[in-house]
Amino acid sequence: MQSEIERLFDSRPASYSEADFGLFTRFKAALNAGNIRAAEPDAKSPNGWRVNAWVKKGILLGFRMGGVVDMSISAARQPFFDKATYPVKSFTAESGVRIVPGGSSVRDGCFIGKGVTCMPPMYINVGAWVGDGTMVDSHALVGSCAQVGKNCHISAASQIGGVLEPVGALPVIIEDDVLVGGNCGVYEGTVVQRRAVLGTGTILNRSTPVYDLVRNTVHKATDDAPLLIPAEAVVVAGARAITSGPGKEWGISLYTPVIVKYRDEKTDAKIQLEDLLR
Repeated sequence: MQSEIERLFDSRPASYSEADFGLFTRFKAALNAGNIRAAEPDAKSPNGWRVNAWVKKGILLGFRMGGVVDMSISAARQPFFDKATYPVKSFTAESGVRIVPGGSSVRDGCFIGKGVTCMPPMYINVGAWVGDGTMVDSHALVGSCAQVGKNCHISAASQIGGVLEPVGALPVIIEDDVLVGGNCGVYEGTVVQRRAVLGTGTILNRSTPVYDLVRNTVHKATDDAPLLIPAEAVVVAGARAITSGPGKEWGISLYTPVIVKYRDEKTDAKIQLEDLLR
């Protein structure tokens, strides 16, 4: 499939044949089943992950191939128009996914594991991978190609950014057992390793360093590597004083995330997920 997708992506035909659409249908089915993904664990990589650029090419190919169609449930009351290749994802009771009534949407071409809970209104975009037992809370977004592990909690109004293009760029990675607090934002290919905790309002991106008070180090993204939040780190929103120029004179501080501790029994007790909700 990889070679066929790359051929069709690189050599755009005048029109797409029935065989081309059949290829895309098989590709999207593999995305839905979790058999292929935009990024996957790789023990040989410095950050533990590798990008599957050809999968991102296949997702982009779907946008190129699809025409805009009317997807309205009720055209008069609430019209919807989108690419024919990306309708909403189909679920049945046997899927084992809870989609609580109230306006959530999951786009076709993403993997949603058993026991995932979708609280309204939330949105999961194409290419995303959400592991078993994870909760995506109200007003939360899981962006295109974002990879979210098992037993995570993506709290209300949090944004897990999508990185669909450029095709070689690592998407946002949230590993297993991570708690993302309310109103957090994780963007630009950041990797949050397993069992980390992001306190309310924490913003992570390539431009802002993270100060680790426990290990006396500063975590930064580079041209060749994403921002990486260590396993079990507890990160909160902080501030860093400007030390020169007018900023110092005016008493201005800049936002910065701060690692204040690493998980312990007290942390685990505070953020324990309840099996009764799943």
